[in-house]
Amino acid sequence: MITEQVRQIIVDLLGVDESKVTPDARLIEDLNADSLDAVELAMSLEEHFKIQVADEEVERMSTVAEIAETIKLRRPDLEL
Repeated sequence: MITEQVRQIIVDLLGVDESKVTPDARLIEDLNADSLDAVELAMSLEEHFKIQVADEEVERMSTVAEIAETIKLRRPDLEL
């Protein structure tokens, strides 16, 4: 599932407790990510899911659910 994979990538990258990485969790406000973290996350997601994400899209993705939905648009073969 996309959402579970995204959650694990965020846990590994940000070093946050997995219980805090909910679909509604906001990267900056709730998980204390900064702009460098966002760039690293985008690169990790692109590599893991074999997709391309434009910089403008990265800026618009503020929650875990929004990230998963963006990946789903590029990888319709995967389940949320």
